Amino acid sequence: MNRIGPIMVSGLILSLLLGCFGNTPLKTLNYPSQSDIKHKNLIIFLRGLGGNHRDFIREGFVDSVRQRNLPFDMTAPDAHFGYYFAQTITNRLSIDIIDPANVDGYEKIWLVGVSIGGLGSLMYAREHPEDVDGIYVISPFLGYEDIIDEITDAGGVQQWQPGEYDPNEDWQRMFWHWLKQCSEGQQPMPNLYLGFGSQDRFHPAHQLLSDLLPTDHIFTIDGEHDKKTIKNLWLLFLEHDVL
Repeated sequence: MNRIGPIMVSGLILSLLLGCFGNTPLKTLNYPSQSDIKHKNLIIFLRGLGGNHRDFIREGFVDSVRQRNLPFDMTAPDAHFGYYFAQTITNRLSIDIIDPANVDGYEKIWLVGVSIGGLGSLMYAREHPEDVDGIYVISPFLGYEDIIDEITDAGGVQQWQPGEYDPNEDWQRMFWHWLKQCSEGQQPMPNLYLGFGSQDRFHPAHQLLSDLLPTDHIFTIDGEHDKKTIKNLWLLFLEHDVL
């Protein structure tokens, strides 16, 4: 990866200490649907860097789905930063969760990613677009300041030119190049929804992504990059009956 910014320092240390776990199967917490509607659908919650996969039950994400009688099972893998650092997050999601879900006959699969989990969700959709029916990224981390400033200075994703690069060495340029290709119809655009707080520290990146999406796929509220804002953005998404 490129220069490691302050937001990733703690995650990098953790990944170095636990790096051997980047290839181990994902540990998951599973929450079966309590809906009386008989459809077999799945929500996969992907945690943030400083969060925990238990946060989705603690913060009411799971209960808010059940209270609305939505026919979705839910799972929350412990997709910590070690999987991103080892570049195994998409492979482990496929092997440990999504491939078995397809075998089990799930009709719809949604990825809901928070912060770096939003990046993981989009990376998965890039590699396996056929596996995912929808994605909601909440306050996503989408790259460091250098690449975000470069794209912003160019006038946005569609005006920006990625130039030559090695996708194995420059994941940020590869990622934004893919989004550019999606916006130009060269790659399939995922069924993507974005939520963010207006004072989020990643707001410039969110604005770049917003420019590529229909207005009814964007949810924004007053707030920062914190649990309260993230939870409220989840509730706002559910209130719009997207699922």
